[in-house]
Amino acid sequence: MDGFEGRGAVITGGASGIGFATASELARRGAAVVLGDVEGPALEQAVARLRAEGLDAHGVVCDVRHLDDVIHLADEAFRLLGRVHVVFNNAGVAVAGPIAQMSHDDWRWVIDVDLWGPIHGVEAFLPRLLEQGEGGHMVFTSSFAGLVSNVGLGPYSVAKYGVVALAEALAREAKANDIGVSVLCPMLVGTNIGDSERNRSTDYGGPVRQAVPTPDTAGEGVLDADAVAGLTVEAILANRLYVLPHQASRGSIRRRFERIDRTFDEQAAHGWDY
Repeated sequence: MDGFEGRGAVITGGASGIGFATASELARRGAAVVLGDVEGPALEQAVARLRAEGLDAHGVVCDVRHLDDVIHLADEAFRLLGRVHVVFNNAGVAVAGPIAQMSHDDWRWVIDVDLWGPIHGVEAFLPRLLEQGEGGHMVFTSSFAGLVSNVGLGPYSVAKYGVVALAEALAREAKANDIGVSVLCPMLVGTNIGDSERNRSTDYGGPVRQAVPTPDTAGEGVLDADAVAGLTVEAILANRLYVLPHQASRGSIRRRFERIDRTFDEQAAHGWDY
């Protein structure tokens, strides 16, 4: 993709955090944006902020857990914008604590939002991008925890690993249709994901615990959402698969793959050399 002027973009989790920052960045570069979010009042405020800058922005209430909601988001996006070229599957939640303490509802909630949400995004938008025939780009928010599993974030890591796998497979399959793919894998970003339990509905038991420690937005190693959005938008232009904002994650990622590679030598040393 050589630019965003005249392009259409859809961002889930668009009312705050990385989603809103990316919507702002895309709109300032000339895209018309549709923000999807489960929080209606916050969504209205987000759209109003963008329109106050003279930007082309729209909002659609959307709960990414439900395929029908995401299909409705796609319907509205194409109705409002005419064409869609960028789809950012960004909405996410988290629950913290040891795996042994996770309830079945904890697992369901995190996986329904963090993994089924992106899957629904692919189901709702990919066929339309293919039919449109103008290429495009699909973006996914995963996490550093989707590359190196984090202690105390078991369900979140499981879901985010799945998002990385989805992005990697889709990147290979969609390349021939000029549809690029990027997956964002940050460490701490100054967002309100630490308060994601506010959106935990009663079918998962309602809010039961603090999801994750809310980062101090001025804390060491915590990146500003606007900076992450800028890097993500540049990755779209460069058709870069992995978006890795934190240099601090590099050593852990390297050590993980070194451990995997070393296993072949260890097995061979014990006679397993098939």
